[in-house]
Amino acid sequence: MIIRPNCHWFIRLFAWQGSVLPGILFRLGLNLAMSLIAIFCLGWYESLGIKLTLAPFSLLGVSIAIFLGFRNSVCYARYTEARQMWGNLLIACRNIQRQALAICPHEAQQVTSLLLAFCYSMKHQLRGTDARHDLTRFLGENAEKILHRRAPTNFIELQLSQWLAEQRRNGQISDILYTNMDQNLNQLTQVLGGCERLASMPVPFAYGLLLHRTVYLFCTLLPFALVPDLHYMTPVVSVFISYTFLSLDTLAEELETPFGYAKNHLPMDAMCNNIEINLREMNQERDLPEAMHPDVRFRLT
Repeated sequence: MIIRPNCHWFIRLFAWQGSVLPGILFRLGLNLAMSLIAIFCLGWYESLGIKLTLAPFSLLGVSIAIFLGFRNSVCYARYTEARQMWGNLLIACRNIQRQALAICPHEAQQVTSLLLAFCYSMKHQLRGTDARHDLTRFLGENAEKILHRRAPTNFIELQLSQWLAEQRRNGQISDILYTNMDQNLNQLTQVLGGCERLASMPVPFAYGLLLHRTVYLFCTLLPFALVPDLHYMTPVVSVFISYTFLSLDTLAEELETPFGYAKNHLPMDAMCNNIEINLREMNQERDLPEAMHPDVRFRLT
């Protein structure tokens, strides 16, 4: 993910990092080619007696803009929900670690390892990547037993729950404190379930496909409606309008699944890194991982 500091409006016009422009540049080139074809074929086009007016494109453009705006709102809501869940994950991890340090500080390191394994395992699960390296780093030989599970992240949380129950059986914690810590573990469950729901249940495919087809058909035919009136200005106007619609369509696709590696996805590597630093620092550890600091111009994770 890229986070830019506030900058001058003129400089922002030429921002490249974090923009969807690199992803749609080829499609804009196709629209430019269609505009040039429309200019060179204008005479033959008018001789056929067929003329596309701007009236249907105006009505269709308004409809597309409304539905694209609605889709972007839905996708951004999914992105915001995912971001809030990862924020709740940080809070829950801090609370569990703080309580473990207060109750049985000699076992706090074990809790730290399980919490970090949970966070990194969830990150890999949502991205569909291999969690072997990170789980081995935190759990050692026990990582192999967890990796063979179909739901390793859920199994790690089960181990946290078993550790808490063991402390209750040994008389280390009271019923009230057990209930309070179990509520924090329940928050981990809610975060995991919510992220799994967002990752496995995207916006209905038919809805996105309808908008996708309509946008591309609109951008393809638009130059032929503009060329009788604009002539050589057709490429400029057509590419600018197409940039607006294609950008909204592409941005919605990125925000719909916020757990990937795109520049507008959640910075889960940095989030896990931040949680690891917080928990290890609470244990008074000195060998902390290096924080992912922002660059002078922008932050890229």
